[in-house]
Amino acid sequence: MTTQSPSQITGFAAAWSIVFVWSGWLVVSRLAADSSLTIYDLAAMRYGLAALIGVPLSLYYKPWRDLTLTRIAVISFILGPVYILSVFSAFHYAPAAHGGIFMNGILPLISILFGIFLFRTRPGPRQVLGAALILVSTVVLASDSFAAGHAHAWIGDLLFIVGALFFSTYVILSERWSLGAMQVIFCGTVVNALLYLPVWALWLPSGLADASWQPLLLQGIYQGFIPNLVGLIFIAHASRNIGNANTSIILAAVPGTGGLLGVVILGETLSPLSMLAIALLTIGLLISVRRKKKDG
Repeated sequence: MTTQSPSQITGFAAAWSIVFVWSGWLVVSRLAADSSLTIYDLAAMRYGLAALIGVPLSLYYKPWRDLTLTRIAVISFILGPVYILSVFSAFHYAPAAHGGIFMNGILPLISILFGIFLFRTRPGPRQVLGAALILVSTVVLASDSFAAGHAHAWIGDLLFIVGALFFSTYVILSERWSLGAMQVIFCGTVVNALLYLPVWALWLPSGLADASWQPLLLQGIYQGFIPNLVGLIFIAHASRNIGNANTSIILAAVPGTGGLLGVVILGETLSPLSMLAIALLTIGLLISVRRKKKDG
């Protein structure tokens, strides 16, 4: 019996924390869709509040020194308003469980397609099998939603896929450009806050004046700080201490956990077919990411 080092224990704890951070974000964002807050308010919280921490950190570490202007522009756009407003809009049409599958769950499938068409890399048999299960699960969930009378869920699903395309592009560029956490915070938070907040304040519709303090506090804390800052730190810690493969395996629990939290907290219903789709997705994710026992 092997004992785990303290760094491994904290690494696994960080990875499982990310599962609940991302699953909780699905639920919190779905709750916002039923409040007076607009998607533009949520984006303002995401960039503006996170910038309260991101600006002093950026001024101290000066992450822009190792980035070209082109890379700053590209990363800022990928993590910018088009991406996040697409995702927030999706929650107005589709339940939280769909976000787990169509945004988080299909990331390996998109990565494989990007690899084939952009980098001419051929996926292995395990990746092909995992991708096939992921594709089947998305088709099953989409057809079940249509049969259950969720006529507009497909709009939300498409918007979630747009978000997944943006995030997959970020993951690929982050690896190829060896982006550090501070560089991501600077581009994804500080630059976007400087560009977006004036536009939001001057021209975009807002429901802040009509919102009660409870949803304001919940959305402010979660949208502003949890995914952007806490989630980023946890991902970095987990990857460093238990490896990317182990971290990816644990993150395969996000769609299923998000679906269960949607049932428990939001009162959403999951039909047997939807539960089968989530199970197939989880198996597909596990097959896709478990390519090696240990990272280098």
